[in-house]
Amino acid sequence: MFLNSDEVSFDLGALLLRLTAGGTLLWQHGMVKLMKFGELSGTFYDPIGMGHAISLSLILFAEVICAILVVLGLWTRIATIPVVIGMAVAAFMKNGDEPFAKQELAFLYMMAFIVIFFIGSGKYSLGRLSFR
Repeated sequence: MFLNSDEVSFDLGALLLRLTAGGTLLWQHGMVKLMKFGELSGTFYDPIGMGHAISLSLILFAEVICAILVVLGLWTRIATIPVVIGMAVAAFMKNGDEPFAKQELAFLYMMAFIVIFFIGSGKYSLGRLSFR
């Protein structure tokens, strides 16, 4: 059975998107916040009044745990939801009154994870290996 080049391109594109969006979110944002948890836990942005430490913990769940799941391609669509919510809060609530340049990174992450939600993990993922 020969693979269609469109299928290969789609699956490689999905893999690259998962690796870059999930990987950069994890290493450039999630791990930084995780390493500074004690320092940030008293002052982190708290959009709905749950407390700074709880808000920080929720975004850490999205930026670390969910990002790892997306990179690996495990429960990919479900794992994108907390990230999309977190990035929407960052773009439109935390930076909502700022120029778009301050919203841009969170907006781009949000859109990348929305695309991942719609296309799924693709063929090259642990989810496909484990469950099929």
